Amino acid sequence: MLKMKSLAIAFLLFLSAGFAWSQNSEIEKALKKPIPLDPNVKIGQLENGLTYYIRQNEKPEDKVEFRLVINAGSMQENDKQLGLAHFTEHMAFNGTENFKKNELVDYLQSAGVKFGADLNAYTSFDETVYILPIPTDEETLENGLTVLEDWANGLLMTEEEIDKERGVVLEEWRLGQGANQRMRDEYFPILFKDSRYAERLPIGKKEILENFEYETLRSFYEDWYRPNLMAVIAVGDIDPSEMEKEIKARFGDLENPKNPKEKELYEVPAHEETYVSIVSDKEANFNQIQLYYKHDNEDMKTLSDMRRDLVYSMYNGMLGQRLNELSKSAEPPFLFAGTNFSPMVRSKSAYSSFAIVGENGFEKGVKAIVEENERVKRHGFTPSELDRYKKTFLNNAEKKVKELDKTESNRFASAYIQHFLRENPIPGAEFEYEFYQNLINTISLPEINMLAEKWITDENRVIVLTGTEKEGVDMPTEDAILGILEEVENSEIEPYKDEEVAESFMSTAPKAGKVVDEKIHEDLGVKELELSNGVRVVLKPTEFKNDEVKMRAFSFGGHNQYEMEDYYSASNATSLISEAGVADFSNTDIQKMLSGKTVRVNPFIGSLSEGFRAEASPNDLEEMFQLTNLYFTAPRMDEEAFGSYVSKNKMLYGNLMSNPQFYYSDKVSMILAQDNPRGGGFPKAEDLDKIDFQRAYEIYQDRFADASDFTFVFVGNFDVDGITPLLETYIGSLPTVEREDNWVDLGIRPPEGVVKEEIIKGTDQKSYATILYHGETEYDRQKSYHLKSLGELVTNELIDILREEKSGVYGVGASGYMQRLPESRYSFRIAFPCGPENVDDLVKTTHQILADIKENGVEDEDLNKVKEAQLKGLKEDLKKNDYWLNRLYSFYYYNDDLSNFIVTEDKIKSLKAEDLKMAANEFLNEDQFVEAILLPEEESAE
Repeated sequence: MLKMKSLAIAFLLFLSAGFAWSQNSEIEKALKKPIPLDPNVKIGQLENGLTYYIRQNEKPEDKVEFRLVINAGSMQENDKQLGLAHFTEHMAFNGTENFKKNELVDYLQSAGVKFGADLNAYTSFDETVYILPIPTDEETLENGLTVLEDWANGLLMTEEEIDKERGVVLEEWRLGQGANQRMRDEYFPILFKDSRYAERLPIGKKEILENFEYETLRSFYEDWYRPNLMAVIAVGDIDPSEMEKEIKARFGDLENPKNPKEKELYEVPAHEETYVSIVSDKEANFNQIQLYYKHDNEDMKTLSDMRRDLVYSMYNGMLGQRLNELSKSAEPPFLFAGTNFSPMVRSKSAYSSFAIVGENGFEKGVKAIVEENERVKRHGFTPSELDRYKKTFLNNAEKKVKELDKTESNRFASAYIQHFLRENPIPGAEFEYEFYQNLINTISLPEINMLAEKWITDENRVIVLTGTEKEGVDMPTEDAILGILEEVENSEIEPYKDEEVAESFMSTAPKAGKVVDEKIHEDLGVKELELSNGVRVVLKPTEFKNDEVKMRAFSFGGHNQYEMEDYYSASNATSLISEAGVADFSNTDIQKMLSGKTVRVNPFIGSLSEGFRAEASPNDLEEMFQLTNLYFTAPRMDEEAFGSYVSKNKMLYGNLMSNPQFYYSDKVSMILAQDNPRGGGFPKAEDLDKIDFQRAYEIYQDRFADASDFTFVFVGNFDVDGITPLLETYIGSLPTVEREDNWVDLGIRPPEGVVKEEIIKGTDQKSYATILYHGETEYDRQKSYHLKSLGELVTNELIDILREEKSGVYGVGASGYMQRLPESRYSFRIAFPCGPENVDDLVKTTHQILADIKENGVEDEDLNKVKEAQLKGLKEDLKKNDYWLNRLYSFYYYNDDLSNFIVTEDKIKSLKAEDLKMAANEFLNEDQFVEAILLPEEESAE
């Protein structure tokens, strides 16, 4: 591997000498060399065919990411096994040779591994992947390897556990039912016409899941879980040599079947004609366009293949930027759109385009997508577009190198999964960046432009339209869509005109302020500055990431300051300005100017405060500061951007309430706000017409007119002395006015007493239950922690009983928290989806679980699971910028004493069972809760 890498680098150095690759046979010869493997990963294969990947990585420390990958999925099922590849995955958590029944989940929870959040698995058409992140202490690591070994060859699959799991899998099947599933069932046989992929969705068929014989399931496991179709992946804070010994010892004796079934690669047949599928559903909430041009898969083995994919990235990246620009026009043809060339399934790739459009917007959207592709086909891209995208691409590649030693293990594990399954290359971030850096300038516009001819063909083309079925909205006909293709092909299309943009956001720097005071919080590594205009700045330099600086800022005020007549203008003001841009720069201009840079700046106006969320690479901090300054001082007023914003959001929200889940969520929000339109819920399309653009602009200016009461928090890889001049120049110069701002309490509260509501929506047999305990309380940091911990414990209890014992749900969760503004209150929420026939029993059982905790408390074993998960989480959080940013922001927002900042292990270790019992009795008041149940329409009619 090392030799291969050195040869490749020699080739790169040759390129950097300035030779054009197409003009030199030596370069062509070099490009035929294989893509090297990252020397930091150890790859091996046992005699029985099992492949393993091992990498030492210390982010996060004392943790390893295990994966067991099976190169088989639903495509390997026979007609009696539809859904049983996925069912097999479920059985891996329901009894193995070393962990009987539910002991596996129970043990891993005791080690701080959360079921679902950490411990998980998935099944697809062609693979099944098990995910196990665990601590690396000797005992847990040993048991983790035993778990992998059991999954590979030790599932018990007892009849009792199979029958219990039927209910859980059926609940997962139920979750997938709805408009998208019904429409997919209609267009999949068109998209994958005459292919096995059209009839092998991993979730399977209900009648088979309910009635399959035990041996039918066991035979799938015996046939396809075999070492020559397996990979074991271990990435983390481990000794690679010791891990290799363990893998060889544990998996070397696994045997393949004596007469193994052949694993076929199922094809997607070619076709000359264009297939069109137009499907609508009353519960569809979005109108979507999918346009596919199917192509054979291409190898990814040599450096030439790697270069080819770079060319593909250039094409799709530049076209994506054009489509994004088109979405910002005064009358946008779509909410958003994109293109890609990627694998559809294991045996077929596709050049595809995707868009979300508004009602009666299919023809306009299809025409826009086809026209932009045709524009490239006829006129190609421009040199300035290519120059910008090359900068963007290299910036992304460089960022991976900069963060290489801070990259988390799960990222590497994901790459190794795809190398095993699809032979995706893994040369390593350093090789990739050096390869791209030296090669990218050999890529020319003609080479990129010719891809349109290659990809956009009359044969193997499929157009899929899915949308809302409702009165007054007509889906187009197949003839109309095919007519658009012909119309575009025969029309005159102008070349794309790329407008020049400025090199800098500011030609001259504003008059700088000064640091007038500072405080140092040594225990936290935090410095607090006061600037001459009154702005407070909190600085926490870290080394958790090499290429990341994050910022949050706030000032009390928010849109609660304004009367109801201004609510829609106020609550949309920052989105409108973000759409418009700053000074003389449109949003499109800003994105072009930031090509090759990592900068994001987003202003916000919430109900109680206004502020910013931003992040940047350390090298791009000045651009972040300049944009922040301009969002304060020079918001752009743009009627065209306003029209675009309203039009796109009508596309987004126009049919949202046709979806039962969105409808239910909206109704629950309105119940909790007692129908106050400012209390939550989703925006309605008609609400967008209530926005007064001039008023929104005035409100934005008003909220950001006074910087003197703002607090800025910065966390990341910066030097305090280095960042201070930027703070003085761009933040210290912000305007101030003589006024006092504070938040406003509108008095929006949940209803008092016990409120039980049935919400009727949807035709599928799907229900959803939400139980919310709430009330006033005096905020107490310790009690808030106890309430949060109670939510984590109740989640585990609900999983054990509602899922594992009753087989009544697929997923369930509980959460407890205290809010402090505008009034100190507590909330404890439980939510789960289920079948309508089970909802009463499951809700009753939930209340019984809570009553038992209140009366009898909790077992130490269950408490320890919560504590271990918290300890594990805290250890990882303390080395994340987001954790420090959000915690510091919260402490300054609530004006807390920073001496209480650190959450230590002692606080978690001192948590007692009695604390949770007391929290349950104080906050889970059976005389004060809301219970909202979603029921399907036909269920309510009975």
